[in-house]
Amino acid sequence: MLLAADVGNTNVVFALFALGEGGGREIKARWRIATDPRRTGDEYAVWLLQLLAIEGFKREDIKQIIVGSVVPRAIHNITVLAEKFFKLTPVIAGEGAAEWPFRADVDQPRSLGADRALNVIAAHAKYQGDLIVVDFGTATTFDAIDFSGAYKGGIIAPGINLSLDALVGNTAKLPRIAIEAPRNDSVIGTNTEDQMLIGVYWGYVAMLEGLIARMREEIGRPATVIATGGLAILFDQHTTIFDAVDADLTLDGLALLAEQARA
Repeated sequence: MLLAADVGNTNVVFALFALGEGGGREIKARWRIATDPRRTGDEYAVWLLQLLAIEGFKREDIKQIIVGSVVPRAIHNITVLAEKFFKLTPVIAGEGAAEWPFRADVDQPRSLGADRALNVIAAHAKYQGDLIVVDFGTATTFDAIDFSGAYKGGIIAPGINLSLDALVGNTAKLPRIAIEAPRNDSVIGTNTEDQMLIGVYWGYVAMLEGLIARMREEIGRPATVIATGGLAILFDQHTTIFDAVDADLTLDGLALLAEQARA
């Protein structure tokens, strides 16, 4: 089995893939833990080995480990986890046999985050033609991929939770609210909480629709829009801009890159 670790700025997602003939990318289990660069390999092991046992898996079932990370310090700690507790040297996404298999037509290709690169790999493998991938993470990213699989560039915008934190943290009387879909389509709120939710939610929808429309115009060809990340489903309720919502896009990119490294 393949153990894939997607290390984001907010959470680390571990996914266990069954490796059938010719590869295969069936996720058998997944677990999420808050990202903490100080968390040691031993601490990861205490948590992860218990979860493996609960799901009925043994550490000996793991034959390969791959890590994709936007938090450099976490790579060392997960490497310790892999080597000490699984007796495996992890594959690091973007390095060695797991180098990115696509052309990046941007000014600084090496600055592309691992999560975005993994989305490029998986999106091109799963969907045809020109693509736009919107990833709802700590930041919301928009990435353009052409029909050949080349990365053409994109956009980085503050994530909706960052926007809300800034609003609440820099005002004296505004309360903290939960991010959720508004009860109706009205954009004129009659109380403070509704007005905040309208500003955050519908303001974000307007940004999504506006930026994607501009990207499509600049691409100049039909482009399929794929949304991924935890909040993708929330926004899909009130906009028609997404052609697909693919929660496992980044993890699928890790599995594909692991297949490349095994070849």
